[in-house]
Amino acid sequence: MAQFINTKETLVTEAIDGLLASSGGALNRLDGYPHIKVVYRSDWDKSKVALVSGGGSGHEPAHAGFVGAGMLTAAVCGEVFASPSVEAVLAGILAVTGEAGCLLIVKNYTGDRLNFGLAAERARALGRKVEMVVVDDDIALPDLPQPRGVAGTLFVHKIAGALAEDGADLDTVTKAAKSVIDKVVSIGMSLDTCTVPGSPKENRIAPGKAELGLGIHGEPGVEQVEFANAVTAMSTVVEKLKQRVGAGECVALVNNLGSTTPLEMSVLTHALSETGLTSHVIGPAPMMTSLDMHGFSVSVLPVSEGELSALEAQVGLVAWPGVNSIGPVQVAPLPDGLTPIDPIPSNNPATKETITRLSELLINAEKDLNELDAKSGDGDTGSTLATAARALQGSLDRMPLADLTQLFPALGNELSQTMGGSSGVILAIFFNASGDACASGASIPKSLVEGLNRVSQVGGAKVGDRTMIDALAPALDALPLGLAQAARAAREGADSTANIHRAKAGRAAYVPEENLMGNNDPGAEAVALLFEGLAQEIKG
Repeated sequence: MAQFINTKETLVTEAIDGLLASSGGALNRLDGYPHIKVVYRSDWDKSKVALVSGGGSGHEPAHAGFVGAGMLTAAVCGEVFASPSVEAVLAGILAVTGEAGCLLIVKNYTGDRLNFGLAAERARALGRKVEMVVVDDDIALPDLPQPRGVAGTLFVHKIAGALAEDGADLDTVTKAAKSVIDKVVSIGMSLDTCTVPGSPKENRIAPGKAELGLGIHGEPGVEQVEFANAVTAMSTVVEKLKQRVGAGECVALVNNLGSTTPLEMSVLTHALSETGLTSHVIGPAPMMTSLDMHGFSVSVLPVSEGELSALEAQVGLVAWPGVNSIGPVQVAPLPDGLTPIDPIPSNNPATKETITRLSELLINAEKDLNELDAKSGDGDTGSTLATAARALQGSLDRMPLADLTQLFPALGNELSQTMGGSSGVILAIFFNASGDACASGASIPKSLVEGLNRVSQVGGAKVGDRTMIDALAPALDALPLGLAQAARAAREGADSTANIHRAKAGRAAYVPEENLMGNNDPGAEAVALLFEGLAQEIKG
């Protein structure tokens, strides 16, 4: 798999230097590359308790992204998914620890515990006051004697960091960290494993499955479960968390494990908000990632008033998304003039039957049109038309089916609301202009031609530009001769687009010519299918 890296050997050091270069001078690092990789606050004066964390790289922005006032004092970075050495941890401790002492915050992995633990012993031997806490928030494997430390670690960073920033002593900061560790629980779910630079990707998660409780180093989870959608995925995670969370006010941290899109993360957060599990949320955001893993995790902490205040304390770190309360979605009425005007319904069984059949035709053509669009666009023409067709079927009972002068604009308004992209706007213009012409006494063929003329004026496309107009224009020209002739003209027009290798309008204008050769424009193909369906309807 291609990745934007130079070499595996320099990946981590170059990434750290990229972080430092863009920090505006807020961060420094110790000399000692490549073995000692320590990022620390450039404004640190050792007068307060220092917080040091770290571990293997690949979890960015953790841990170096959380170095700053109110959170970590220093982060000790290892190679990808590998614990830093004892010498590196010791260097970090010695660099930032003054008389107030230092707290090490360690995730519960053998390498981290050993290396941080031995470094703490050596620092104490050198006269430093050092305490260490181990985070074990993962509940995926309930019988595991040493649960893993995952994204719940960030609660410890933030709460202990707020106390240290306010000048609390080492004992107070350590007790607060241990209190958080005793309460916080986490679990994750992923649709795919991560890609470790320089290693082949493990494809162990089958299509249609999701892995529950996998680790942040790509370790296998507790089980693979059936995957249906975001709601069921979040429900599965929440049920596991509810078994371990006590009563009281809770804060949830919604973590992107790496490559889950912001759109998906917002959908998952909405699903979480509907469960009633938590009153506050941190995120959604990538905070404790696993390289490019397509998954998410949820960490839940029952909080005291003091802990909530510590979480809400402002920090100037881009990686920390802050805490917000979960509340109902606020909805305001549309501005005057935009509230849809519902037409007066009227019935016409023949018209209703025709629209229903044509809608079914588009729904059934969804897959074929998507495949055609994938060659010249983004592969969604079939889905866009099918979505609009389903919505149109559901609106027929409130349509003015017996009055074409009202039906045309009603169709335009409906499609403008239910059809995404430019297609909905184009068809809204088409049907509204056709309705205006029809209301002025024009025949149906002339009204439709007027609608097409308006589309060309506004959109700029014409015959030969490789759009739906290549099928629609000849079909409307032939319509006075009958639907059969119009259908033949639409088909010829749609098929002619396969020989137009340079689109001049629409999304296909940005596609290389070789992608277009021999393939019909999907919009023109849809128009041809509709006219063929109409001709068949009349013939039947």
